[in-house]
Amino acid sequence: MKDKIKIFVPGTVANVACGFDVLGFCLDDIGDGMTIKKVEEPGLRITKIRGCELPFEIDKNVAGVSAKAMYEALNPDCGFEIEIHKGIKPGSGIGSSAASAAGSVFGMNELLGRPYTKLELTAFAMKGEALASQSEHADNLAPALFGGFTLVRSVHPLDILSIPTPDDLYATIIYPQIEIKTAEARALLPEKVDLKLAIAQWANLGSLVHGLHIGDFELIRRSLKDVVVEPYRKQLIPKYDIIKAIALESGALGCSISGSGPSMFALSKGKATAEKVKSGFETIYQDSDIDSQTLVSRINTKGIKIL
Repeated sequence: MKDKIKIFVPGTVANVACGFDVLGFCLDDIGDGMTIKKVEEPGLRITKIRGCELPFEIDKNVAGVSAKAMYEALNPDCGFEIEIHKGIKPGSGIGSSAASAAGSVFGMNELLGRPYTKLELTAFAMKGEALASQSEHADNLAPALFGGFTLVRSVHPLDILSIPTPDDLYATIIYPQIEIKTAEARALLPEKVDLKLAIAQWANLGSLVHGLHIGDFELIRRSLKDVVVEPYRKQLIPKYDIIKAIALESGALGCSISGSGPSMFALSKGKATAEKVKSGFETIYQDSDIDSQTLVSRINTKGIKIL
C-alpha cells in the first residue's frame, strides 16, 4: 500500500441558482493540489501551504478539522502529513474551503485502503466546512467528492444524490478579485421566505433536476432562476446585473452567483457559446479598478483526481 498520494481537488459551484444549500456541480480545470503522506508518528500535521496564507494549526485549518474528524473516528496506528497548494483563493465562491476539507479526507482514505465511502467522507469534510461558514453544508463538498451535479437531499442524516450531466454542457466563470466571506453572505439572508417565492423556487429546482436528467436544455434555461437568495446577495457583487445580462445576451442558459460569491457562473449549451460568454465577461471590469479572472470549463463528472 502506498504511503504518499498527490491529488487534484477541483473547484465547485454551489447553489446553482435555485438550489440554495442543496445543489452543486464540479469544475474541471481549476482546483487545489494536495499531497498526503502516511507516517509512523501518530497524529496530524500540516507541513506546507502554498498559494495563500492559511493557519498551520490543525484546529484552525479546514483541511485539518475534517482530517481530525476522520482520524479520531478511525484511530489508525499511524499519522499523516498534509501539504496544501491552493489554486482556489479563499472567499472566491468556487469551493475553496470545500476543496481543502474534501482533499485531506480523500487522500487519507486512499492511503488506508478506502475504509470509508464517499458519503462518509462527505460527513467528515462537513466538519471542516463548518469552520469556514459556521454551518455544516455539503453543496460544494458533494460535487468535489462525487463529481458532476449532486443534490444534498438531507444533511441529518446525510443523503446525497448524483444527477446526470447532459453532454455538451459547459460552465463559464467570472471571478472578480474581491473577497466575500460565506458567513457574511449568509447573514444577509432573511430568516423567513414568502410562501409564493418558496413555491416558485421549489418548482425551479424540481424542473432543473428533471431537465438535467433528460438533457432538456430549454427546460434548464427556464429553471435557472433564483427568487430567494440572489436578490439579497447580488448587492455584494459589483456590476452584477450587467454581468448577468451579458451572459444571457451571449446565449447562456442562465447565470447566477457561484456559492456566496463573488464568482458568478453561466451554463451554456456548447463550448462555442460558453466562450462567447467568456468574451463578454472579460469586458465587465475594464473601466474599473477591479481585476477579474474568467474561465470556461466542462462539467467534471469524476471529482477528485489522483495524480
